[in-house]
Amino acid sequence: LILFQMSQESTNTLLHQFTFVSSSIYLILDLSRGGGAQAWTYSYSTTPNRRWHEARKWCHQHLTNMVTIQTPEETDFINNLLPFNQKYYWIGIHKVDGVWTREGNNETVLEDVQNWAPKEPDNIVGQDCVEIYIKRDKDTAKWNNEKCQSKKGTVCYSASCTQDSCSAHADCVETVGNYTCQCHPGFHGPRCEEAIACKPLLEPEQGSHYCFHPYGSNRFNSSCRFHCELGFRLLGSPQLLCQTSGHWNNPVPLCQVEQCPVLNHTNISGGGMNCSHPIAPYSYNSTCEVRCDEGYELSGGSQMRCEHTGRWTASVPACTIKKCSPIFSPVTGNVTCVDTLEPFSFGSRCNFNCQEGYNLTGDSTLTCLASGQWSKATPTCTAKKCNPINSPPHGSLSCSDPHGSFSFGSRCMTTCDEGFLLNGTANAECTSLGMWSADIAHCSAKRCPALNSTTYGSLFCFDPHGEFSFGSQCTSTCEEGFLLNGTADTVCTSLGTWSADIPHCLAKRCPTLNSPPHGSFSCYDPHGEFNFGSRCTSTCEEGFLLNGTANTDCTSVGKWSRDVPPKKCPSLNSPAHGSSSCSDPHGEFSFGSRCTSTCEEGFVLNGTADTECTSLGTWSTETPHCLARPCPLLAEAPQHGRMNCSHPFSPFSLNSSCGFECNEGFWLRGTPTMTCRNSGHWSQDLPTCQPVQCETIPASSLPLSMNCSHPLGHFSFGSQCLFTCTGGFSLNGTDVLLCSSAGFWSDSLPNCTGKVSSHIHMYDVVTHRLLPSSYPLIFAGHAITYDGPSWEERENPAFEF
Repeated sequence: LILFQMSQESTNTLLHQFTFVSSSIYLILDLSRGGGAQAWTYSYSTTPNRRWHEARKWCHQHLTNMVTIQTPEETDFINNLLPFNQKYYWIGIHKVDGVWTREGNNETVLEDVQNWAPKEPDNIVGQDCVEIYIKRDKDTAKWNNEKCQSKKGTVCYSASCTQDSCSAHADCVETVGNYTCQCHPGFHGPRCEEAIACKPLLEPEQGSHYCFHPYGSNRFNSSCRFHCELGFRLLGSPQLLCQTSGHWNNPVPLCQVEQCPVLNHTNISGGGMNCSHPIAPYSYNSTCEVRCDEGYELSGGSQMRCEHTGRWTASVPACTIKKCSPIFSPVTGNVTCVDTLEPFSFGSRCNFNCQEGYNLTGDSTLTCLASGQWSKATPTCTAKKCNPINSPPHGSLSCSDPHGSFSFGSRCMTTCDEGFLLNGTANAECTSLGMWSADIAHCSAKRCPALNSTTYGSLFCFDPHGEFSFGSQCTSTCEEGFLLNGTADTVCTSLGTWSADIPHCLAKRCPTLNSPPHGSFSCYDPHGEFNFGSRCTSTCEEGFLLNGTANTDCTSVGKWSRDVPPKKCPSLNSPAHGSSSCSDPHGEFSFGSRCTSTCEEGFVLNGTADTECTSLGTWSTETPHCLARPCPLLAEAPQHGRMNCSHPFSPFSLNSSCGFECNEGFWLRGTPTMTCRNSGHWSQDLPTCQPVQCETIPASSLPLSMNCSHPLGHFSFGSQCLFTCTGGFSLNGTDVLLCSSAGFWSDSLPNCTGKVSSHIHMYDVVTHRLLPSSYPLIFAGHAITYDGPSWEERENPAFEF
């Protein structure tokens, strides 16, 4: 072990770091710079000789790398330093993917620094590692490519450059026994810590500049941005950069006032123009005013100003002769005009007249005045009026009035109410003379056939529209002892017929009489057997005497003047959902008994209510039934809905219940359940299904345009709205909104987006930094200010609009 210029403490440290093996040789060289700091240290071993990969591993184990020979000076140094070895020495260069590469940093070995022996490398397959001829008689210190499995001496080194050897603006370059700091462009000094300076910049007139100094004021990579005051244009580069040469990359720019196009005074016919130029002719803040001669008027604003953009605020207006508004022929009229200069200009005269059937309202002649107004309002032609007419009694009047109520051309038709007949002409027209073409017709009630009272009866009539006419109501009554056989009341209908025939009066019937035992009877029946007025006389067989009065009469109340033993009828039961009440003059359910059936509330009687026990011992009619009272039939479910009904008695009758539901996208207006009441009416009106409503979208304004379709009503279920943008704007959002069954729009309302906004985040590609928040920029003609976070707060700086 050979140690050079090392302290005892350093020597002891190194000794502990190496493991000695038999016949190994280690060389540690301290080629010091300034007393031992920052120097290369070389190590070599020839016993044993190793394969290339073993040599690299041996260098790594002892805190070193293989020597890569980067300079001619290092080649000479190594050649002088190392002893001759029969197998020569490996260096840290081998072939990777066909390219000679340095071990450790994987750098490609450039051709101009390769130190091959003549006719080397020979590109023999497998010879991918490099050896150096140390102290060889021929081609000493030259390179040769050899198989990596061959065994040779090992040469290692550790670098002298550390993290603090040079500043961040330099690269540390190894030299033999030393290192140097190679400065990056724009920096100088022993450690390259100082940036090169440029001359300070002056403010341009009517402008200013703002600088960013990453390495000190007016030093390398300082960036200065120039801009001009409003109304001035920047001539030159807007941004200057301090270069590595110590000079700015461009001269300081100038600020020149903006110029507007020169205005031509001679192009104004019928007027003139006066201008003021506070800075320069037709430049920023110059103003011009146009005035017109009498009789002319400006077609636009009178004043123009040159803006900071170099454009006038308005185009030069023209002086045009004053005109009145155009006049058109009135409806159903004509107009004739005479124009002295141009149509409807000052001095024009127009004459008006009307067509037949119309009167002129207003002045017949109008003149266009110097003020551009007509002398009077435009007259109109109004239709001639006929006298107002009213509907006749019991009738109605229907009119079409194309030119106003009861005016020329009006047509009126008279119709009569039901039950009345038209008497006269149905149609009348208002003529051009203001007269009706016919008188208004009248309505007379329809007649029914005359009625006569029945035998043994009388007839009483109420005639609101004349005897035996539509609406007449007649009632028949019978004399004492007679009963009405039929309907008592009849009405004259709208068809001119009676609602019922005149009934007959039939004599009341007394119970049938049976001959007494051992006797007989004979009757006188003027109105039928055993009827009112009948008289029967009883006689006994020979040997028998009459017990009682011989004669009995059938009275006006339908009873015999003397009692007759009655016969029995079968017992009666009350109908289901009803009851019966009886009168029994001769005993329960006996001859002459009368029973009346009634139904519970909500039920109606099906059959004759009254029955009587006859002399034959049978009832005159069968016992009736009680049926549930019906409600009006519900033909179908509401539109866009469904109906489900239950019927405890019979369809759509007492206690029937119907439930209703609406289809998706509709809601039920009304109660969802209806019940048939005992009055024969439903508990409520039939509900309806209404479409679900979405929130109304207000009418859009440009540039957003909206076009909607509403199949079921405005902004309701199924409505569809299409959105587009005009004027070069882009739609931000969906272009179609649909109103869903839940009453919500399918998406949010879109909007239109246009050009770049006035604030962006700006990344300076020169300095690789975000610009400060108040940094003024010029981009596409818009003033832009950065308002984002600082560079230190950002991980990935980029443009953000």
